Amino acid sequence: MKTALLFPGQGVQRVGMGKDLYEEFAIAKDSYNKADKLLGFGLKDLCFNGPQEELTDSKNAQPAILLHSYIIFNELKDIIEFEVVAGHSLGEYTAHLAAGTLDFDDALHLVRFRGELMSATKNGTMSAIIGMPPDDLQEVVNNTSGIVVIANYNSPVQTVISGDVDAVERAGNELKNIGAKVIPLSVSGAFHSPLMQDVFNPFRKVLLKTVFKKPHVSVYSNVTGEKVTEPEEIRNTLGEQIIKPVRWVDILKNMNKGGVNRFIEIGYGNVLTKLVKSTLLNVETINISSPGDIRRFLEG
Repeated sequence: MKTALLFPGQGVQRVGMGKDLYEEFAIAKDSYNKADKLLGFGLKDLCFNGPQEELTDSKNAQPAILLHSYIIFNELKDIIEFEVVAGHSLGEYTAHLAAGTLDFDDALHLVRFRGELMSATKNGTMSAIIGMPPDDLQEVVNNTSGIVVIANYNSPVQTVISGDVDAVERAGNELKNIGAKVIPLSVSGAFHSPLMQDVFNPFRKVLLKTVFKKPHVSVYSNVTGEKVTEPEEIRNTLGEQIIKPVRWVDILKNMNKGGVNRFIEIGYGNVLTKLVKSTLLNVETINISSPGDIRRFLEG
């Protein structure tokens, strides 16, 4: 049996996240206090007390989610056995932390800067599409005027489109007409699309200055859906991730083909656990989000 650790991305943030960890684990206290010093603002207070609107801002949500997942990972890393890791969009940075590719300081600063760039963009929008096979969805996208692309292949029945506001709306209306459920997302821009080029360029410059090490376990890339092993390849794909789709279905299927049949989601909520269950059959899923989850896992 091979085990994969999965780390969630932006969207799971909620006021109060991490407070239970902070109250119970010394490593959580140290991590939140260190993050406040590194970032120069009260991330801990924002996570614990809100307001939700401010926490949801990409520049705050991204370091908050990474920190929450990384604290849980650190609490378990000496006893948990795993062979591969992956993270959904932002979560890919946490995956690289777990794999030893990045150090904590660099990862925290990277996701804060990534979030700041995304917060500043007001270019385009996104919608989740439920109940439409990706191939049929792609045909609608291809026939829609304006810029609209598939941004997230989340599961066989859940996909996200991204692009110009008008183009996303036109594609959404056509998809509704042929039976899909369309859910507009509350985002500031068209993430994982060509409209993020203005974010990609400055972020790429920072990535070029960041030290990446060879991971000690396999890491799967959002951009390719395959393993990435070399530091330069990792640097390139993390940059391209901003403008290219998240191939989460490919990641899960490739992991499963490689012998992974246990998937442990580490972080707030259970979004990725649900995506695993809707993508793969006959696999074990575990969700570790709270101190109680940590205790149950340790006891088991």
